Amino acid sequence: MNLKNKKVVITGATGGIGHSLVETFYTQGSIIFATGTNETKLENLKKRFVKIRSEKFNLSDHEKIEGLIDKIDKEIEGIDILVNNAGITLDNLSIRLTEENWKKVIDINLTSTFFMCKFAIKKMLKRKKGKIINITSIVGHSGNIGQANYSASKAGIIGFSKSLAQEYAKK
Repeated sequence: MNLKNKKVVITGATGGIGHSLVETFYTQGSIIFATGTNETKLENLKKRFVKIRSEKFNLSDHEKIEGLIDKIDKEIEGIDILVNNAGITLDNLSIRLTEENWKKVIDINLTSTFFMCKFAIKKMLKRKKGKIINITSIVGHSGNIGQANYSASKAGIIGFSKSLAQEYAKK
């Protein structure tokens, strides 16, 4: 696949996997818009990969995701590839897991993936092209001690991604 000049959005770009994604797409000549919650790390990415664009953005602000997608779409003149990589863990045994920590993990890992896809797909359908990569984890298949919330969020992404593929792959 030729990634030169492909317009790529990467969430969670300030983490380890996100940084590697930025580096990989950058070396392939892609036009990158990176998001993350750590402003210092975003600035370091921009220094290392001088042509990327970035914005500090907390994906739990669901009501602002459509505006973010609109901004990115205008700034890089389209979205060819969306990589939903952002995710958090707040581990604890299930009986000790608070409702707040359950909701935070589901909110960031799963719900924000839904909204990013929902609004990016609208742009992609207008252009009749686009690809979405939703990053998940083996624990979405297997579960893990102390990670019921994380496992549930990643399993949800797997099922969600399969449904999206059935709904939009032909388009």
